[in-house]
Amino acid sequence: MAVIPTDMHNTLMKAHEMVKKSEDIKIYSHIDCDGISAGAILSLTLDRLEIDHEVEFITLDMIPELKRENEVTIFSDLGSGQDLDHFRTSKSKVIILDHHPPLRDISSHDGGFLEINPNYYGIDGSFQVSGGGMCYLLARTYGFHDLSWIGVLSAVGDMQNNLYGKLVGINELIVEDGVNKGMVASVNDLALYGRQTRPLFVALSYFGDVKLPITNNRNEAIQLLKKLDIYTKNQDKQRTLYDLSMDEKKKLFTELVRMMSLEVPSRYVKYIPRLVSGDAYEFLEEEKYSPLRDASEFSTAINACSRHKNTGIALKVLKGDRGLALDDMDNLGREHRRYLAQKMQWIQEEDLISTMDNLQYFNGNGIKSEVIGTIAGMILSYGDWRKPMIGFARNDENDGLKVSLRCSRLLAFDGIHFGHLINKVAAKVGGSGGGHSVACGAYIPGGKQEEFLIIFNESLNGII
Repeated sequence: MAVIPTDMHNTLMKAHEMVKKSEDIKIYSHIDCDGISAGAILSLTLDRLEIDHEVEFITLDMIPELKRENEVTIFSDLGSGQDLDHFRTSKSKVIILDHHPPLRDISSHDGGFLEINPNYYGIDGSFQVSGGGMCYLLARTYGFHDLSWIGVLSAVGDMQNNLYGKLVGINELIVEDGVNKGMVASVNDLALYGRQTRPLFVALSYFGDVKLPITNNRNEAIQLLKKLDIYTKNQDKQRTLYDLSMDEKKKLFTELVRMMSLEVPSRYVKYIPRLVSGDAYEFLEEEKYSPLRDASEFSTAINACSRHKNTGIALKVLKGDRGLALDDMDNLGREHRRYLAQKMQWIQEEDLISTMDNLQYFNGNGIKSEVIGTIAGMILSYGDWRKPMIGFARNDENDGLKVSLRCSRLLAFDGIHFGHLINKVAAKVGGSGGGHSVACGAYIPGGKQEEFLIIFNESLNGII
């Protein structure tokens, strides 16, 4: 179990005092699940401390235009990788709670500019603690351990469990706090999305980084379950993964490992069990079979709000509104799924996937830039798992292009970190990028797509 380094704890206590003495705080947080969760943790903390505050969810390109208007400004899940000199020289004090690689040297910080970032203390912010996790560590200094469940949600939403199939590092400490409060359960289970809500045969048809006979084929999934003597219904109710017995899960695990092992080169076989099972996280105060019970499904609901520019709804739900805000979230989720299905059908019918030696891509002109990454991940199951899938969409804010990449976790297990690669390639064409090993993105100037693809393709020679 990881522990919080002493120096990091001392810095958190400085932030603790700075916040406690403030009467007016502005929070700027990122617009994805991790950022919204981070903002919710901070807002709940300040509510309990009875400190007047405002939360605004932003994208990174908005930072240069932000105004200095408050006694204390907190940046959560962003700020470490951005120039904040226009805040640093102001009378407003600044706290940064971020987990992305920092630009500044820790020795350059002063009393009015406090940056708390795990990377300063030898903790990898890409998988050991999220932005929401950093905000929870501050809330924890006030004894608000019951907010740990949102820290777990933020880490899962940030895909920090993808590399090891479970949350590790500081994230594990946050999980333990949630378990001790009776709010979180950690269970090892099959890695099927929709544990609480999807009929088992539907969840199976979406399974896998590698294309199988059951992939996108519900009939094949039903036949597989029949072959294993696993019933799809309890009377008239469709069974979900949550309903299966341990013996049934073991049978399904063994069969999925066998099927996947037949589809990959021998060097990847050792990684297959990590694809088939992993730790799942349940929020025990949410209703069973609801999309909020499972951390993965809850994070998808939060992301649906952000993708459709309704972060306020997600914030209300995270802060405890299970009335109208939850209804609005459900409606947004349905709209989100409908939109994704339409765009997936369009890509397939128009045969828009193009292939190069080491990658595959599609032009998503007409697809919202906020969802191009989600589409890239979904369409991957129709392509070649051995190559990353890249989607391009026009950036609504300017004439540039948003680039999103998704790949099989097998490539990440094999040591490839596409977040690092896309950052280097984007820089060569005048853009910027970064992200995780299996899910990352970039912004590049308009007209640079072909050059970007050529450089990226060449950079993968001998790697894939």
